[in-house]
Amino acid sequence: MGILRTDKISGLETPTPVTGSVVFDGTGDYITTSALHISDSWTMEFWFNTSVNNASQRPMNFSTDLSASNYVYLELTSSGKIKARVSGAAAFGDIPKVSVNEWHHTALSYDGSTAYFVYDGNLIATQSVSYSNHSIQVRFGADESNTSANLYTGYISNARIVSGKALYTTDYTVPIHAFEVTDGTNLLCCNNSDSAGAESTGKSITVNGDAAASSVSPGLTRDFTSGTEFSGVTTFDTQGYFVPPSGTTEQRGGGRGIIASNGNAIEFITITTTGNSQDFGDMTYTQSGYVTCLGSSTRGLIAGGYNPHSNTIDYITIATTGNAKEFGEIGLTNGVYSMGPAGSNTRGLFAGGHQEPGSPNAIAGQQQINYVTFASLGNSSDFGDLVEGVRYPAGCSSPTRAIWAGGRRSGVSPANINNIQYATIATLGNAVDYGDLTYSGSGGVYAARAVSSSTRGVIGGGVISPAYVNSIDYLTIATTGNSQEFGDLNATVTHAATMSNSKRGVFAGGYNPSATNAMSFVTITSTGDAKNFGDLISAATAPSGMSDSHGGIS
Repeated sequence: MGILRTDKISGLETPTPVTGSVVFDGTGDYITTSALHISDSWTMEFWFNTSVNNASQRPMNFSTDLSASNYVYLELTSSGKIKARVSGAAAFGDIPKVSVNEWHHTALSYDGSTAYFVYDGNLIATQSVSYSNHSIQVRFGADESNTSANLYTGYISNARIVSGKALYTTDYTVPIHAFEVTDGTNLLCCNNSDSAGAESTGKSITVNGDAAASSVSPGLTRDFTSGTEFSGVTTFDTQGYFVPPSGTTEQRGGGRGIIASNGNAIEFITITTTGNSQDFGDMTYTQSGYVTCLGSSTRGLIAGGYNPHSNTIDYITIATTGNAKEFGEIGLTNGVYSMGPAGSNTRGLFAGGHQEPGSPNAIAGQQQINYVTFASLGNSSDFGDLVEGVRYPAGCSSPTRAIWAGGRRSGVSPANINNIQYATIATLGNAVDYGDLTYSGSGGVYAARAVSSSTRGVIGGGVISPAYVNSIDYLTIATTGNSQEFGDLNATVTHAATMSNSKRGVFAGGYNPSATNAMSFVTITSTGDAKNFGDLISAATAPSGMSDSHGGIS
């Protein structure tokens, strides 16, 4: 008898309407966001439904500090028109009267030199303008000034800001599906019928006055692409046709982060939540930090270390707790520390590092890349060479490409580099140039750390000699070019342990300039400053981390 082996069943489904908006009564109620970070290009968009077309109203706007400068807005005028404005340039794009008590979609996109104003499927106007403010706050229901003028009366739904993309530059098809958090989304709100302050990327929203959640909405639906999905662990019974899954997707090996700390301690966290780390077990050897961790969906590796220098590779089963076991050795003599980790679900790569004095490359920084196959115990093998031999590079990956950023050389000037290098994980060979980190300027940065989704790498912290920094940059792994501004870490930190799932990256412990036990997290799919996650069991100078759900897997 055949057995149905599928997690998704296609069928004729009636799309479920998505309800959710925020209603403003025009008497002084509005909502504001915490500080956000946007790139040189961006899109702000939302749906609105107003009962007034004879007063000046600002349903949505942003500026550097919610003051009357460097502002961007879409405004309903006292003559019932709608117009856009970017920074100090003149308002543009007046169109005839906006109909009341109906839903309208509108957006303002900016590609770094031109602003595009669209409304209900039409490109209304464009304007050449210079706007370079990356740190902003957003206000809904009032203008950008602290006097809260130009009060808005009506509903706002599915308000979104996407950083790094000008989504609307021509006539377009009006969206019919509710917006989701996609690559570059750093604000998505006004889409929850239970809370006016709800936000989908973890940003903080302050509700002022009588602004309230509402179930009145534009009639958007979820974007079904594959029918009903059973998101648990599917099991099969030889006595029957089909057994529904047990558990949930989140329970299926998705979201455990592992930290190899100083000494021989191993700790773990659940990436999808917040809170303090817990004890996992012990390594087979002891060191004082600077180990390198890699993870597949099931197995984690801990390699190398400092004082004493080690070439040991340990392994653990991530889903359980317990002590590590010996996997093999790194293919380098005299031990190595501070390598850059990257890898897919099947192959892990160790790049660069520093060998014990007496080794051939101890001074300039190790150039060799070594690899292991997660499922097979044994020593690492030669993969190729880095473009620049360095120790302390930041490493991350997609399922196909490995990325290493920054690092430090000894006996070479300049000692620090801001180079980004990459390699194709499945193909042995040397790394090639990707671009440069931008937050390091011309001085270079070392001991930064990285997290990644399957498409985006996020690099943060490190040392720009002689200062520790809290800057965060991001890059799109599949392309090449320089990194872009993301936001800031909670504090200056270097040598942090990092781990991630497809949406969230965690930075744990490190040095700043003393050992810390603090952990913070970022939302990889958006941009913005890090938020507090919790604390490690104890402070760690140079820990390392991995997970069962990072970008090289998802």
